[in-house]
Amino acid sequence: MTDPEIQSPPTHKPRPWVDLLVSIIIPSVILMKLSGDEYLGSVMALVIGLAFPLGWGLFELVRYRKYNFIAVLGIVSVGLTGGIGLMELDAGWLAIKEAAVPAVIGIAVLVSTRTRYPLVRTLLYNPSVLNVDKIQAVLKENGSEEEFEARLLKASYFFSLTFLFSSIMNFVLAKWIVTSPSGTQAFNEELGRMTLVSYPMIAIPSMIMMIAIFYYLWRSIRRLTGYTLEDVMAPHLAAQHDNKSSDTSTGNGS
Repeated sequence: MTDPEIQSPPTHKPRPWVDLLVSIIIPSVILMKLSGDEYLGSVMALVIGLAFPLGWGLFELVRYRKYNFIAVLGIVSVGLTGGIGLMELDAGWLAIKEAAVPAVIGIAVLVSTRTRYPLVRTLLYNPSVLNVDKIQAVLKENGSEEEFEARLLKASYFFSLTFLFSSIMNFVLAKWIVTSPSGTQAFNEELGRMTLVSYPMIAIPSMIMMIAIFYYLWRSIRRLTGYTLEDVMAPHLAAQHDNKSSDTSTGNGS
C-alpha cells in the first residue's frame, strides 16, 4: 500500500466583503435588532451574534492552516467578549479587553524586532506579496542590506503605532458606547453599535496607516534597488497582473 497523498492547503484569497459581512454586519444586526425577549433574548442573541465571527475565524484557521498569532488572538478576543456578556461581568471589563488585544499585538510587533522573524516581515515584506529573493539579491549586490534593515525596523515601529492607535480608540469607544450592565438587551444593542462604529472610526484609519507603511516600505525598495512595483511583485501576483493587462488590451482591440 502506498501512503495517501498529502494535499497542500488551499490558497487563501482575501475576501474583504465576506469578512465585513460575517464579522461585523451580521453580528451587529443580530445584537441590535434581535436581543429583545420577543426575538432571541439577550443571551441567545449574544451567543448567535458572536458565533459568526468566531466560526468564520476558526474556519479560516482550519481551512487554510494559517495558525498565526494575530488570527488566534482575534478568536480569543471574540471568546472573551462572549464570556463577559454571558458571565454578566462589569461592562468596564469590555473596555479593558478591547484595548488589551491590539495593545498585545503592538507589543508583540516591538518584541519581534529583536528576533529573527519580525512580524512586519510576515505581514508586509513576505513572499506572498513581494519577490523577496529578487529584492534581497539586489540589496546584497548594491551593499544596501543594512540600510534596508534599518528602514524595515522603522516600518516595524510605525506598524506598532497603528495598534497603539487601535488600542486607545477601542477603549474610548467601549467606554463611550457600552454603558449598560452586561447580560442585558441594552448591553447587546450597545455592543452591536460599537462593532458597527468601530469599522469607520478604527478599522478604516488603521487600514490607511497600513497602506502608508507599505508605501514607505515600497519607496525604500525602489530607492535602494531601482525596481518598479511590477518588477518586485510576487510571481503569482505578477502573473495575475499580466493576465488582466492582456485581457484589457484584447478587449480594447476587439
